[in-house]
Order: sequence, then C-alpha cells, then structure tokens
Amino acid sequence: MAVADVVEAMASHRPYRAALGIESALEEIEKNKGILYDTTVADVCLRLFREKGYKLL
Repeated sequence: MAVADVVEAMASHRPYRAALGIESALEEIEKNKGILYDTTVADVCLRLFREKGYKLL
C-alpha cells in the first residue's frame, strides 16, 4: 500500500502543491526500495509503469 500511495500522492496535484510527476514518483520508489519500500513491491511497481505502460488516470 505504501508504494501505491506514494506514487499516487507525488504524481497527483494537491491543493498545496503542483503535481511532481510520475517520473519523480518512480525515482523516489527506486531510490528507496529496500529501505523504505519492500523491494519486491517496488520492482513490480516500476515494471508496471516503465515496461508495461501503466498510467494513472
């Protein structure tokens, strides 16, 4: 859940800040996988977006 929440929160517009973008979100996940985020879950998330073309609506 944490990985999905971080990606959605960073990539989406918030009233207090503009969207940071999906690439920034994925960089955060990649940088902290195995530290803040489960390695397997982070790898699946990165693969979904970068290899499988998954997009947030």
